Amino acid sequence: MSPTRPVLYSFRRCPYAMRARLAIQSAGLECRLREVVLRDKPAEMLDASPKGTVPVLVLEGGEVIDESLDVMLHALGKNDPENWLTPPEGESDDMMALIAACDGPFKHHLDRYKYANRYADEGAVSEDNRTAAMPFLQTLNERLESRGQLFGDRICLADMAVMPFIRQFANTDRGWFDKTPLPHLQAWLAGHLESARFKSIMPKFEQWKTGDVEPVFPAAS
Repeated sequence: MSPTRPVLYSFRRCPYAMRARLAIQSAGLECRLREVVLRDKPAEMLDASPKGTVPVLVLEGGEVIDESLDVMLHALGKNDPENWLTPPEGESDDMMALIAACDGPFKHHLDRYKYANRYADEGAVSEDNRTAAMPFLQTLNERLESRGQLFGDRICLADMAVMPFIRQFANTDRGWFDKTPLPHLQAWLAGHLESARFKSIMPKFEQWKTGDVEPVFPAAS
């Protein structure tokens, strides 16, 4: 394996890592993948990024990119064959604003819905945060009523940046989510989760440890 490939520290189920892998796959940027167990983070990852969250992309020259959206933009800045950075409808600023709403207010409520016990000192109530997250989901559902994807009839950056977090929200209580009056959002999410694209970025890897041979991501088709 070429030692010049960048190193990607990832965790399969983390939505931030998922969206990074989706962009890396679309860009065809080959990486040496190091699967992380969050309770046992490798020293090499913490040396590169002391904040200890995934994804972490270490480039060939040693530069570290440790914010998921920045990883996406880096990969697509090198190669964007599907034009994710150019939405078919609206402007790039509109797309980035929607992603910011996901990463900010929606993620705040998602965390407190899914992990209310972690935020007990704030008085977090799971159901209250689920309710507070609904306006964002309703906004997405309304957008999808007249188009196949969030900014038109093809995938763009916003779809792949937002989808992993909608998956996490839905899976917190799948029975409840499936009964909500969000038919267009439910269909959009199901389409992505059942896609070959999503399945290809979700293979299971063993925890990486120092000295292990890293698999190449994305795998050759």
